Amino acid sequence: MSDHVDTIAAIATPPGRGGVGVIRISGPAVSTVATTLLGGLPEPRRAVYREFRSPDGSVLDSGLAIHFRAPASYTGEDVLELQGHGGPVVLDALLACVLNLGCRAAAPGEFTRRAYDNNKLDLTQAEAVADLIDAESVAAARAAQRSLTGAFSRRIEDLCRELLELRTWVEASIDFADEDIDFLADGEVAARLDRLTGHLFDLQRRTRHGRALSEGLRVAILGAPNVGKSSLLNQLAGQDAAIVTDVAGTTRDVLRERIVLGDLPILLLDTAGIRETDDPVERIGVGRAWAAVDDADLVLMLRVDGEPDPAKTDPVFAVLAGDPRVIPVHNKCDRSGAAAGAREDGSVAISALNGAGIEDLIAVIRERSGLQANLAGEFSARRRHLDAIERASAVLQRAGEQLHVHGAPELLAEDLSEANRILGEINGPVDTETLLGEIFSSFCVGK
Repeated sequence: MSDHVDTIAAIATPPGRGGVGVIRISGPAVSTVATTLLGGLPEPRRAVYREFRSPDGSVLDSGLAIHFRAPASYTGEDVLELQGHGGPVVLDALLACVLNLGCRAAAPGEFTRRAYDNNKLDLTQAEAVADLIDAESVAAARAAQRSLTGAFSRRIEDLCRELLELRTWVEASIDFADEDIDFLADGEVAARLDRLTGHLFDLQRRTRHGRALSEGLRVAILGAPNVGKSSLLNQLAGQDAAIVTDVAGTTRDVLRERIVLGDLPILLLDTAGIRETDDPVERIGVGRAWAAVDDADLVLMLRVDGEPDPAKTDPVFAVLAGDPRVIPVHNKCDRSGAAAGAREDGSVAISALNGAGIEDLIAVIRERSGLQANLAGEFSARRRHLDAIERASAVLQRAGEQLHVHGAPELLAEDLSEANRILGEINGPVDTETLLGEIFSSFCVGK
């Protein structure tokens, strides 16, 4: 199955000391390595105890050896796993010996890349491997596991199949234009297109949820200087992650803090105070603050309780007026004497000093994220998946115009083909080597 001619090896357990350390080897030289280290190749898929010996016969370590014969292995190639003691010195010496026997050090994600190349996993499942390893909550781990078993891939495949069937139907109407059958006029094409659009919209919603679970919901804290942004970050993070002073402009860059609220991973972005300034360094910080807002899923628009809404009174903040991502937050309600908590207008009153109203704010963040309490059916997803689905959705919207407004079956068929191609990018194959390199470079070396 594989056209890889070299054999790769890596330590597959985390750095540091541990009770067990694993070295993974994949490729055509597995038999040679096993013969030298173990005295022979173990029976496939059976753990055996062996001494791990160097070519001169000295014992490097001892432990379990497991052989997986191609193609019934993780990578689709011959694989050998050596499970010995987890000391760094022992593992490094054993790996050095393996590399001297004709293997080379694996690049990050190369084992999973080979699994993808050998059709053991599609691209979405391969990404789910990394998502499962990096999961920061139980819900995120379960979602990644569902993607790894193919839940997300099957949804994409079903949509691609529906698109292909509809395109076939439309092209039949073009090929048989001289017949008495008008496929476009009988309403079947329109009905199918509407169903497809609805299915894609539902998948887009679920993909947003999946992205929030795997990458974390990006929540930017925005406001003028000294409204309490860094204090709010510290309250949500449960620690003093940001420096808090009365000096305006203390925060000059975007401070990122990862937290988990219930089962929802969140990347908090504490930004520089927004104001007109002649300070070149602070001006750079303000620019980065707006860049963080552009990339955020939600924006906590912070102001002192009792003061006017800056989005309505300050031209600098006017761009946020009506932005659906904005959650108005009134800080320092302990000074104004107002009650803390959610208000009827959708805002939340808090005290970042003593924590009043923070639980209400967390509830609003969770509600606005769109994630429901029951996440049993969700799958993990990434930004590139959502981008592809949004592009395909836009093409389908255009396809609807071709059908209903222009009555152009040729253009409709072309749009359906384009939407199918875009969705096909999600599972692969992907021809762009740069994209594949970027995806797998984020993996652990031993994976």
